[in-house]
Amino acid sequence: MGRISIILRRPPYGTVDASEAIRHALGGVTEDMDVNLILVDGGVNAARRNQDTSGTEYMNAGEGIRDCIEMGIGVYADKLSLKDSHLDADELEEGVTVASSHEIAELVKESDTTMIF
Repeated sequence: MGRISIILRRPPYGTVDASEAIRHALGGVTEDMDVNLILVDGGVNAARRNQDTSGTEYMNAGEGIRDCIEMGIGVYADKLSLKDSHLDADELEEGVTVASSHEIAELVKESDTTMIF
């Protein structure tokens, strides 16, 4: 069993990056990998609670984040990125861990593989 960190830097809508990061995270956990999904920069918006994607072609990133948490994936949101995105911890999906840059660096350091979206 390997450990993988998937870093999502882009906002959840406008590109396929968020949906692909979530898809890869879910795929990794089904292959018995230890997966961390790390949200930085605009990627923290993927964990925003109560997203409405009706009338769009995009999957609801919040639902994907909830699926990840339910499957045992560690989902981490960068504290500084939350501040830059004007998001408070209580606006995030339940189960998302707010982490410092140092804590995120440790997660990546402990990983066998890192993917960036």
